[in-house]
Amino acid sequence: MTDRSDPVAARTSKHRTPRRPNFPGQIVLVLQGGGALGAYQAGVYEAMHEFGAEPDWVIGTSIGAVNAALIAGNARPQRLPRLVDFWARMEASDIQPDLLQFFTGVTNASANLATIFRGLPAFFEPYGPAWCGSFVPLGVEAAAYYSTAPLRSTLSALLDLEHPDARQVRLTVGAVNVRNGAMRYFDSRDERVTLDHVLASGALPPVFPAVRVDGVPYWDGGIYSNTPIEAVLDDNPRKDSVIFAVQMWNPEGPEPDTLWKVLGRQKDIRYASRADSHIARQKQIHHLRHVIRELSRRIPQPERRSADVKELASWGCGTTMHIVRLVAPTVDGEDQMKDIDFTPAGIRERWRAGYEDTKRFLDAAPWRTPVDPVEGVIIHDDPRRRSREAVRGVDGFAGKTR
Repeated sequence: MTDRSDPVAARTSKHRTPRRPNFPGQIVLVLQGGGALGAYQAGVYEAMHEFGAEPDWVIGTSIGAVNAALIAGNARPQRLPRLVDFWARMEASDIQPDLLQFFTGVTNASANLATIFRGLPAFFEPYGPAWCGSFVPLGVEAAAYYSTAPLRSTLSALLDLEHPDARQVRLTVGAVNVRNGAMRYFDSRDERVTLDHVLASGALPPVFPAVRVDGVPYWDGGIYSNTPIEAVLDDNPRKDSVIFAVQMWNPEGPEPDTLWKVLGRQKDIRYASRADSHIARQKQIHHLRHVIRELSRRIPQPERRSADVKELASWGCGTTMHIVRLVAPTVDGEDQMKDIDFTPAGIRERWRAGYEDTKRFLDAAPWRTPVDPVEGVIIHDDPRRRSREAVRGVDGFAGKTR
């Protein structure tokens, strides 16, 4: 991770004129929601920045939307320093000695409890009226235990979505319409994305209040789909892509044997949002598109000119999507409150893990390996994850899906 004592000089000195490596298509960075776990995403971006692999498109929900905005909403030389600045402001004070940890065995118990009651000065603060009673009518924009006014102030100082570079990097953030429960992706390709959109994407109820966009209240996109990769795979027109899909909630894990561990395992499964099944389904769909393309090529030329055949052939596709699946590892001592573990040690460890995992992929560059031309979606997993799946007898999407 970047040296916190000198957040700018430690990494940025060798990134002033990065050279973009040769990637087979656009570079897309997809970021889940997960509170403090978002430090892992910052480490992912640092490795990409160091390698010269700046994203063409950044998509996020919740804290992923915040990190995405910090990347897209700054000039290239300022992106990493602004991420460092943001996460430095997110740090909660360590409480030493942690007497609650001594009595409960729960890591960072005192620090996490302090965050719950006091908030984080640069992120959120308790909203008094909501703590007075759950049945007090406050309005959808105030019906929450905390106010995110501090986060609005923090981000206002750290990003500029009107910056010329912001118009070069496509930014998409997901939020849920409170009234009809529909997921909506606000996309800078099609509309102006503002700070309100970013804050709406992170408005997790009942912790944070809804944010209105054009008069409509929106909540955190993570309550509908915490892994917004479908926004890339369903994009139109589709493009060849290398997609860095960053997952901070691991759907795989050991059987929990205590109530505390059950709560943590439940949270992992819920917020993983069936990312693997979404990708598997998209892999099947893209495989069929490639099959249609190959079959249409075998139709005699005179018949190929007919309107009916042209319509059927239009369902075909020749794009290739390489999905680099980055799954945040378990940090020693983490528990079901890991998403509010804003301690300096927790942030530092997750940032480091994101950096090292991504650097390993960038050095290996698996997207350069020849692939079956009929396969439209190629999955690249960390070898450590594949070895765990092999032990459990999980396919890992290595073969064709029929």
